Amino acid sequence: MLTTALALAGPVLAADDGKVTNFLLNNGMEVVVIPDHRAPIVTHMVWYKIGSADEPPGKSGIAHFFEHLMFKATTNHAAGEFDRAISAIGGSNNAFTSYDYTAFHETVAPSALGEMMSFEADRMRNLILTDEVIKTERDVILEERRSRIDSSPQAVLDEEVDATLWQNQPYRIPVIGWMQEMEKLNRIDAIAFYDKYYRPNNAVLIVAGDVEPDMVKALAEKTYGKIERGPDLPPRIRPVEPEQNTKRTVTLADARVSVPSFSTQWVVPSYRTARPGEAEALDLLAEILGGGNRSRLYQQLVVKQGIAGEAGAWFQGTMLDATNFTVYGSPRGDAKLSDVEAAVDAEIARIAKDGVTPDELEKAKDRYVRSVIFARDKQDDMANMYGSTLATGGNVKDIEEWPDRIRKVTADEVKAVAVRYLVLDHSTTGYLLPQQQAGN
Repeated sequence: MLTTALALAGPVLAADDGKVTNFLLNNGMEVVVIPDHRAPIVTHMVWYKIGSADEPPGKSGIAHFFEHLMFKATTNHAAGEFDRAISAIGGSNNAFTSYDYTAFHETVAPSALGEMMSFEADRMRNLILTDEVIKTERDVILEERRSRIDSSPQAVLDEEVDATLWQNQPYRIPVIGWMQEMEKLNRIDAIAFYDKYYRPNNAVLIVAGDVEPDMVKALAEKTYGKIERGPDLPPRIRPVEPEQNTKRTVTLADARVSVPSFSTQWVVPSYRTARPGEAEALDLLAEILGGGNRSRLYQQLVVKQGIAGEAGAWFQGTMLDATNFTVYGSPRGDAKLSDVEAAVDAEIARIAKDGVTPDELEKAKDRYVRSVIFARDKQDDMANMYGSTLATGGNVKDIEEWPDRIRKVTADEVKAVAVRYLVLDHSTTGYLLPQQQAGN
């Protein structure tokens, strides 16, 4: 994941070696400033510590729904006025919702930063939510679900795999929500959600770009600092995932699928929940096993055996609770999906039995570092790194210490997490097949 990977490229400073600064406003809003003076632009992000996994039972999709509602009229600005102001100065803006957070961002010239803060601070507390606004935007998210999920075989399968992988965690519920619950979201639900979570003491402000900390602090105090602190929220304690002790499969055959594929997932600890060193070892295991064209899966299945069109692995390290480790692949030519899956399983078994060599591990670390150097050139990537970490229970110190922790990972630690967590009898595998293979 971006957050984890970006943290590895030496001391985590701004791209031009400006020092990252963080502080709290009097109302509890945390602020992080990442100076980068190479270009006259700035990325401004507000992260709310509320995502789909925090939703009340039966209200799935309300976090994403509220992301949409934040673009509506306030007591101070008409609907669309914020977007028009950004467009008029050649800037860009958007928002996104995840399991653990909701974020809003703008990229503009530094001279417009104060205006962006004023707009964002305004909609933090001054939205006008009428029944008509709710109905119109609810129709929008319902159509979004139809177009993005229901019309995509891969997306439908992904939802079913998630609902099977997670037996108790709210990560089993899709971020966009279940259709039958989305249809019932209403104004009362929205206002209760707004009043509870959209408060400065539940938000993190990230400013990255051609700015100085003192200037950002003055602007933040003038805008966000005027907002009253909300009630203290209880700790984000969610249902705990039970021990997994079965192998489960989910199969979807669809006429729109031309090339079959599979993915196998395991529940593993995240950076927040792992024992010391485990998350770092899982990150490097994913890199060695399937992180790119130098990985074992790519070299063995794609280059040497020629049986796979794609094969890889990834670890979603930045989550508030437990997370998942995934391997995937699809066949090439006359090869069968079962051949690819067996070859992937064999590579996992090799690491669990024989481990990885010190040379292989060091090269993986080097590849990891090189790949993130270019990512650090993008101020929005830096803003995402800090925002996602702070919104999931981490802090600036965690980010600064990541490189040293990664460098200390040993080959034995990589082998240990493969043995402990990548157990096929405790996994969930999803198969996406062409229609004619349904009975195979």
